[in-house]
Amino acid sequence: MTSFRVERLNKEMQRDISEILRLRIKNDLASAAIITGVDCSRDLSSAKVFYLTMRPEDRKAVGDLLSKMGGVIRGHLGKMLQIRQIPELRFILDRTEDRAQHIDALLDRLAQERPSPETSSDLSLSREEEEGDSEEVEEGHP
Repeated sequence: MTSFRVERLNKEMQRDISEILRLRIKNDLASAAIITGVDCSRDLSSAKVFYLTMRPEDRKAVGDLLSKMGGVIRGHLGKMLQIRQIPELRFILDRTEDRAQHIDALLDRLAQERPSPETSSDLSLSREEEEGDSEEVEEGHP
């Protein structure tokens, strides 16, 4: 469980990194990154910065750029934040949206494969018959 101070710092860093990418870094790829969250360690020595892009084809290029520009971004953060030590930044692609789309696709596929109400009553009858058969088998088993 993270402390209130670390949570507050996470939110402030997310806001500041977004501002740095939008206003201070003069690169179109940098402004394509959307910072979705920051997770600082308890001792504030490192921070995971989660990002995503609107266009999936830009993900690798944006990730490479952010990793390369990490020191510059950290320097700008040092001027903006009022803390003694600025955490080392690691940029990680946020795959939450991809996972959510995958789960939605699975749920849609299950909904399409689900039997209609007429056939579900037939299935329940056949299951009852199977259960009756399995009970007979189990009675004979020691």
